[in-house]
Amino acid sequence: MVESVRVPILASWERCQTAGLDPERFEVPYTDDIDPAGALIRAAGPVLDRLAGTLSGSRTAVLLTDERGLVLDRRAAEPPLLPALDRIRLAPGFSYHELDAGTNGIGTALAARQPVRVAGEEHFSTALRGFTCYGVPVRHPLSGRVEGVLDLTSLCGDAHPLMAELARGCALAIEQRLLEECGERERALLHSYLAAEHRMPAPPSLRLDDAGRIQSVGPPSGLTDREESALAETAAGLIAAGRHEALELPLSRGRTAHLLCRPLAGGAVVEVSVPEGGAPSGVAPGEPARRPLLVGEPGVGRLAVAARRRLELLSDAALRIGTTLDVVRTAREIVEAAVPRFADHATVDLFDPVLHGAAPRDAGTHLRRVAASDADPFAAPGPEHCAGFPARDGVPPPAHGPHARGEPIRLVPDSPQARALGSATAVRDTAPGPDGEPRAVIAVPLRARDTLLGVATFQRAARTDPFADDDLTLARDLAARAAVCIDNARLFTREHHLALELQRSLLPRGVPDQHAVDVAHRYLPAAQGRVGGDWFDVIPLSGARVALVVGDVVGHGIHAAAAMGRLRTAVHNFSALDLPPDELLGRLDDLVVRLDDESGSGPGMAGATCLYAVYDPVARRCQLARAGHPPPALLGPDGTVRFPELPAGPPLGLGGLPFETAEFPVPEGSGLVLYTDGLIEGRHLDPDTGMRRLGRALAAVPPGRPAEEVCAAVESALRPGPSADDVVLLVARTRALDDGQVACWDVPGDPAAVAALRSAITRRLNAWGLDELTFTTELIASELITNAIRHGAGPVQARLLRDRALVFEVADASGTSPRLRRAATTDEGGRGIFLVAQLCRRWGTRYTDQGKVIWTEQQLPA
Repeated sequence: MVESVRVPILASWERCQTAGLDPERFEVPYTDDIDPAGALIRAAGPVLDRLAGTLSGSRTAVLLTDERGLVLDRRAAEPPLLPALDRIRLAPGFSYHELDAGTNGIGTALAARQPVRVAGEEHFSTALRGFTCYGVPVRHPLSGRVEGVLDLTSLCGDAHPLMAELARGCALAIEQRLLEECGERERALLHSYLAAEHRMPAPPSLRLDDAGRIQSVGPPSGLTDREESALAETAAGLIAAGRHEALELPLSRGRTAHLLCRPLAGGAVVEVSVPEGGAPSGVAPGEPARRPLLVGEPGVGRLAVAARRRLELLSDAALRIGTTLDVVRTAREIVEAAVPRFADHATVDLFDPVLHGAAPRDAGTHLRRVAASDADPFAAPGPEHCAGFPARDGVPPPAHGPHARGEPIRLVPDSPQARALGSATAVRDTAPGPDGEPRAVIAVPLRARDTLLGVATFQRAARTDPFADDDLTLARDLAARAAVCIDNARLFTREHHLALELQRSLLPRGVPDQHAVDVAHRYLPAAQGRVGGDWFDVIPLSGARVALVVGDVVGHGIHAAAAMGRLRTAVHNFSALDLPPDELLGRLDDLVVRLDDESGSGPGMAGATCLYAVYDPVARRCQLARAGHPPPALLGPDGTVRFPELPAGPPLGLGGLPFETAEFPVPEGSGLVLYTDGLIEGRHLDPDTGMRRLGRALAAVPPGRPAEEVCAAVESALRPGPSADDVVLLVARTRALDDGQVACWDVPGDPAAVAALRSAITRRLNAWGLDELTFTTELIASELITNAIRHGAGPVQARLLRDRALVFEVADASGTSPRLRRAATTDEGGRGIFLVAQLCRRWGTRYTDQGKVIWTEQQLPA
C-alpha cells in the first residue's frame, strides 16, 4: 500500500510519526488570539464573500488560516457539512497545524509550502478520513512569505475536481489584494515626499493607474519603451539599496537621464530629470526639473515583485521539470510549471522521433501534441457542466482544447509555432482563439544540443493580460531549461531502447527441442521498464540429459544486459564440454575474474550469481551447483514442496573459492523450479519470507499439472504487478526414459566381441523399428568399440538410447579422448573418427569419475 501513496502524503505521514502523533487520538488546541482587523483577514474578506456565494449549495466549506495553521474564518458551511466540521473542531480559533491535526489540507500545505490535496484515507488521523480538502498557501506578494492557507473542505462523497482550481484562483486573488495594500503604503510615501518638498498640498487621494503605478509618478514623456524599462529597473535597484545616491543613465539622441534616490521615513523616492538641450523654463541652468520616478520601500516595488515572481517560477520549474527520464512526463511537467502562474494555457508539441529516443532528421517530420494544460479557458464551451460548481461571472466551466494529447499536429504555415520552428527563435504574437477572442501567444522552439525537439506554446487573454518583453525572456529561459530535460529524457529513451533490444537479442527466443523436461518460463522486466541482467537457459546435453541454467547480473541498464550476454555465451560454451556443474562454475568464475581485470576501472561482472543444474532422465537424478544464487524448489509428483539443502557457493568473480556439486534423486513428474532473487525479495520482503510464499504458491497447484500452469500460478501469486527488480522463473516438469528405450552392454576386452555387439544392436534397432539406421549404427559401434578396446582401458560399456535422436555411447576407464584429424594418403589409420563424424549428426566426449564416454547422435527417420 505504501508504494502507491503520493510522495507529499507519504512525507507528511513520516513527519507525523516522527512527532509521535496517534492516528486514533484527535485533539486540536484552541486559542482566542485572533485579530479580526489583521491584514490577511482584511485582504481576504471580499474574496471569501464572493467564493462563499459561488459555492452556495455545494456543501463545500471555505476556510482561511494564518501561518500557524490557526483557523481565522469559515464560510459556506451548510448542513450536513456544518455538524461534521464542528465534530472535528474545524472552526475559527482551532489549530490545524500538521503537528496538531496530522496530515490535512491546511497543515500539510504549510509544511510542504505548496498546494496539497488530501482525500479520505490519506489523512493521518482516523477522525478526518471522511473528508477531502484542498489547501493552497497564500504568500505575501512582496516578501514571498507564507501568510496563511486558503482551504476548501467537503465530505468525500461531495468532493469535486474543480476544488483545486477554485482554491488556487482565490489564493491568487487574496495575494493581489495584499499587493494593493502595499500600494496604499506607496501612497503614504508619496504624501510624505510631496509634503517634504512643499511643492503642492498633499492631494486628497492618489490612485494607481492600469500599470500599477501611482498617478503623477513615472518616467517623463518622450522616452521609448526600452528607455522606460531601463529607467524603471535602475530606480528599483536604487530603492532596494535605500541610500542617498545619484546616477546617470545614457539615453538616445545624446540625452542623459539624471536619477537621484532620496530616503524617506519608511521608504525612498527616486527622482528623474532629462534635460533637453538646455534647462527648462523657470529652472536655473544646470538644474533641470525633476519628477518622482518611483516611490517604494527598500527591496520592494512593482518591478521587484515581478522579478521575484519570475525567479520563483524559474526556481520552481528547475525543481519540477525533469524529475523523471520519461519524455512525455517531462513535457507535462513543463505545462504544470507554466499554468496558471505564467500562462492561462500551455501546450508542448514534439516531433515523433523524439518520443522514441531518436532525433528528427528533416523539417517534414510530424509533430505530436504531447502535453496540454487540463483546462483551456479559451476553448469553446462544451455541453457538459460541472454539478456543484456553478458558472462564475457568466463563464462556464472550462472544457478541453481542440487537440487532445497524443494527437498529431499539422501547423498552419504562418502560425506562431511554425514561425518559431522555422526561425529557431521565440515568437510573440496575437492569434484568434476558438471563441473568436484574441489570444496573446508565445511560441518557443525547444532546442538542446543543436537538436530541434519541438515547440512549446504559452497563451493568455490578449486584451487583459498581454505578454511583455520580460515575459518573452522568461519563456525563453523556461523553454531552454525544459529542452535540456526533454533531451536528457530522449537520450535515456534511446539508450533504454538499445538496452531492451540488446537484452531481447541475448535472451533465449524459445526452448530447444529435448525430451527430458517439459519447460515453461517467464521473464518479468522491472518496473518502469528498467533493463536487468537476469537470464535463463535450457541446454540439451549428450545422453538425453538437459542443463537448466538461471543467472543474475548485478545492476541494470545496457551494461547489465551486455554482461548477461557474455555470461550466457560462456555457459553455453562450457556446457558443450560436458563438465560437472561445480567445474563449470569454477571456469565461469575464472572467466569473470579475467574479464574484470581486463575492464580495469570500468563496471565489471563481479557479484553475478548463477545456478547450473543437469537432469538425467535415464538415472532420474539431478546434479546441481550454485554460485551465490537462491536454491531451487522441488515440487514432487504428489504436490509436496521442498527446498533441497545445497552448498551456496560464492558469487562469481571473487576467485579462488571452490564450488560444490550436490546430487539428489528426482522422481518422474517432479517439478524443478529455478528463479532469480527478484521473485522472493523486495523492498518490504526478506528472502526467507519470500521463499515461504513461493512454497505456499507451489503447494497450492494441483499435483501433476503442466509446467505452464505451475509457472502461471507462481507468477500470479508472487508477482501480480511490476517490481523493483526483474524476475526470471523457470519451471521444468521432469520426464524419464523407461527401460524399453535404453539398452546397455558390457563389452569384453577382446576385439572379437565387436561382432556379437553388432548383432545385439541390430536386434534392438529392429525391435524399435529403426532398421534404416542399422548399417550406420553398426559402423559407428565397430569403430568406437574397437578404439576403446585398443587404446582405452577396461571395463568397456556400450549404451543405446532412443530419445528425440538415436544415441550410442561407449564408456571406458581411460582419460584420453580421440580427436578428429585429417589423415595423409599414406597413413594406414586415423580415419575412424572422421568416418564417425560423417555418419552421425553430432558426436563428442564427456568425462566422468570413472573415465570418459564417447557419444554420437543420429537423426531419427521421419
